[in-house]
Amino acid sequence: MSNSVPQVNFMTRVRDESTGGDNPFRWQPLSSNDIFAGKKIVLFALPGAFTPTCSTSHLPGYEANFQALQDQGVDEVWCLSVNDAFVMYQWGLSQKAENVRLLPDGSGDFSRLMGMLVKKDNVGFGLRSWRYSMFVEDGVISKIFSEDGIMDDAPADPFEVSDADTMLNWLKNR
Repeated sequence: MSNSVPQVNFMTRVRDESTGGDNPFRWQPLSSNDIFAGKKIVLFALPGAFTPTCSTSHLPGYEANFQALQDQGVDEVWCLSVNDAFVMYQWGLSQKAENVRLLPDGSGDFSRLMGMLVKKDNVGFGLRSWRYSMFVEDGVISKIFSEDGIMDDAPADPFEVSDADTMLNWLKNR
């Protein structure tokens, strides 16, 4: 892994009333530069939308600590998962995510280039992201917190260091 975030395009859906018809959404690629350039970003990645730890602890922890993270100079907080834009949108609605932005890494390109794409065949997920968080300044990774453990086919889903409290404590003490 280099110190810079991988350069990929994420396929997102945006509301566009000019599309007409029954579907007011259109596809819009969002590049790594769109997300990271000129900003201080916290990105945390998790195995899947609608999964237990991701839904009860990981995303809610960052949502609850959003203002505290901004108070430490963070511009935006992003949650990445190897899910498609439709799944991420519905998960965001179900989680009532108002501050954390959800980022679909549908093909796993970003996760693969980060060295964080793992096989979760043992639980029927296929390829997913390993659980981690990172602080990125203008596209350069300043700090990464990656969960310990066997990444491929891990029997457990560790959640010890990629949480919002760990990131917030590091930001306060850097």
